[in-house]
Amino acid sequence: MFPPTDRKLNKPLATSSNTEKLQRIKTMKITGYRLENYIQKLDRAIGDSNYPAGDDLMNLSVLWIDTDEGISGIAPAGNGAVASLFHIIEGQDPRGVVGLWKNMVDWVHKGNNEGEVNGAIAAIDIALWDLKAKIADEPLWRTLGAREGRAKAYASDIGYNLSDDELHAFYTRMADVGVDGGKIKVGLNMKDDLRRIGIMNDAFRKVKDRPYLMIDSNEYWSPKQAIRYINQIEEHFDIFWAEEPARRWDYDGLRQVSRGVSAAVASGENLNDIGQMYPLISQQAIDVANVGSGHSGITGARQVSNMCYAYEIPVTLMNCPANFMAPLAASLPNHNMMEVVDPGREGAFDSWDNHIEDGWIVMGNEPGLGIKVNEDKIKAMQAVDHGRAPGSPFPRREGAALWIKDIEPGEVSWK
Repeated sequence: MFPPTDRKLNKPLATSSNTEKLQRIKTMKITGYRLENYIQKLDRAIGDSNYPAGDDLMNLSVLWIDTDEGISGIAPAGNGAVASLFHIIEGQDPRGVVGLWKNMVDWVHKGNNEGEVNGAIAAIDIALWDLKAKIADEPLWRTLGAREGRAKAYASDIGYNLSDDELHAFYTRMADVGVDGGKIKVGLNMKDDLRRIGIMNDAFRKVKDRPYLMIDSNEYWSPKQAIRYINQIEEHFDIFWAEEPARRWDYDGLRQVSRGVSAAVASGENLNDIGQMYPLISQQAIDVANVGSGHSGITGARQVSNMCYAYEIPVTLMNCPANFMAPLAASLPNHNMMEVVDPGREGAFDSWDNHIEDGWIVMGNEPGLGIKVNEDKIKAMQAVDHGRAPGSPFPRREGAALWIKDIEPGEVSWK
């Protein structure tokens, strides 16, 4: 039953119960944070052209932002730099997310928004958006203004280390839930890459006669190499986009590739914010923008996406554990499709309120991100000694943009 309203003002009348509740919410403050770091052993190794052997260990984190009302926001991200930024948001109203984001970015103005600082701003921002939606008791996709809680998906292998059978099983599993396109890692061996693209194509033909086929060389090629190799691939397959065919900041080289191949050029996932993305957009260097939480969180990613919208450039959201950026994807008018990977990074979660259906990430109505964190699972992973550090993030491979270094025996399972 709705509370009584003042017809002139169209707002709830002040009753003893809702007045008290509104007053508490009005004075809500951020009081603290918690950060847990852990290493998770994935269900399978992931690898690209820079690290084709792959690795099944990954550094992961969960950040909580707490309030004096006992409501906490979470982010599946974070690092030690959160400590240097928390004073900026402490004691503030958590609902002013964009303003708090601006305060953090302004604070790091001289040192620049780079590295761990960028990761910390992103994590805090995501946790604040989760908190804002929880305060409103609604799913984050609704808080962000989406018409409906769904975003088109595409399958991404990150699997240079996978065998042909493993690749086929992965893409087939995605096709079985209606996904009609995928991306595959390329760059080291044309004969093998063509065969593997063919495996991906065959798997998705059960959904769509002309599936969306994307390739990703992870900045391993020079612009001229990229044009040469992509043209060879396009003799056999209709490529929807070629991702990171040149260095992330090289807008001249990326534009050169875009004009030299039929496929669209996508890039930007490893840049930090709207300032770094601006040259790629304004100089017509990319046809599709790779956008993700690394662009200084949800607020920063939305800024980049809005600028792309002004230039009629579509955006694609990058992969993330439990698809936690899908609420933003659902709210963007120029979103194309979101990258989905399933190596098993959700070991700290009991559940997450989304699933893939008919080729779309379908989100439910759980408040906020809809992720349920299990701290006992985190403690169990923290107690494991793996005997080594994770290999990711992968270093750039020797010979990148200079020559193609043949894959060495034992580097990948299919060689």
